[in-house]
Amino acid sequence: MAGNTFGSLFRVTTFGESHGPAVGVIIDGCPPRLPITREEIQRELDRRRPGQSAITTQRREPDVVEILSGIHDGVTLGTPISLLVRNQDQRGGDYDEMRTKYRPSHADYTYQTKFGVRAWEGGGRSSARETVGRVAAGVLARKALALAGDVQIVAWVQRVQELEATVDAATVTPADVDTNIVRCPDAAKAAEMIALIDGARKAGDSLGGVVEAVARGVPAGWGEPVFDRLEADLAKGMLSLPAAKGFEIGSGFAGTRLPGSQHNDPFYIDQADAAQGGRVRTRTNRSGGVQGGISNGEDIVLRVAFKPTATILREQETVDMEGNATTIKARGRHDPCVLPRAVPIVEAMMALVLADHFLRQRGQCG
Repeated sequence: MAGNTFGSLFRVTTFGESHGPAVGVIIDGCPPRLPITREEIQRELDRRRPGQSAITTQRREPDVVEILSGIHDGVTLGTPISLLVRNQDQRGGDYDEMRTKYRPSHADYTYQTKFGVRAWEGGGRSSARETVGRVAAGVLARKALALAGDVQIVAWVQRVQELEATVDAATVTPADVDTNIVRCPDAAKAAEMIALIDGARKAGDSLGGVVEAVARGVPAGWGEPVFDRLEADLAKGMLSLPAAKGFEIGSGFAGTRLPGSQHNDPFYIDQADAAQGGRVRTRTNRSGGVQGGISNGEDIVLRVAFKPTATILREQETVDMEGNATTIKARGRHDPCVLPRAVPIVEAMMALVLADHFLRQRGQCG
């Protein structure tokens, strides 16, 4: 089906279903001679994999990555890179009821309507299992970004339901994020979030919230007017993620409450880079690092809203494939909150977008 490929120069195509033999990704356009090891890819997949804590799905997948092509003697070849992860802990029988019934707010109905057929076990292609390929490709994207300098990408759980963290986007580190199982660097709020998610899990319910992310060290000039604005591609990448329902960059919707005199980011010359005649900076960053669709050299700060997981262990009203009213109560293993595992996925998508725009900028403008 169309729509499985993302990017212009740095292109990724993911494949596979939740309960099929395997999932994976093909990466085309990755620069040659980039050093990469299987362990580096595995490290990120371990951050995304299921079964990593009590507040995530208990599906036990080791997510061991296999490199099939494009990498030789520890470096990229410039040819297509194929990465494969075999599914090992499928329980298709848990989804027997979904064979004929549609889960509320899930993709069961829409996939059936579009294609006339669907892989009903685990949601098939609509499952977050598909994001394995994105996270693996994100490691290669970060390697490409290293050619542009020290570009740092960090994401974290900013909010679960009404619990909001206090995090400094300018200084937060990956180590700060991974200090707890909910991946929130605000330790006090993280403890509350964990308790809230665990309570929803025990009640057979689910919760949503917001992941925030920052990219530091992105130089000015990345982004393509008009339809491929940097924030437009970031929005497309983030909203293509399972369960994503909202996107903001910079001040986002909150910025609409300010007049222009307060919302504008004043320019000044930062003399810290005096050898280059000073660097143009902004005193505030309500633009979120992007103006006119092009990066301005400030931190790129964005937020992604994720809905509560659609599959819950409570009886709900629905209809079956024959149009009969019925009820459904899901079984199986599901995340009570997608946010902790969404953190490395958001980082990967940000890396994919930025790597693509870096290569486009280098190709057009040098």
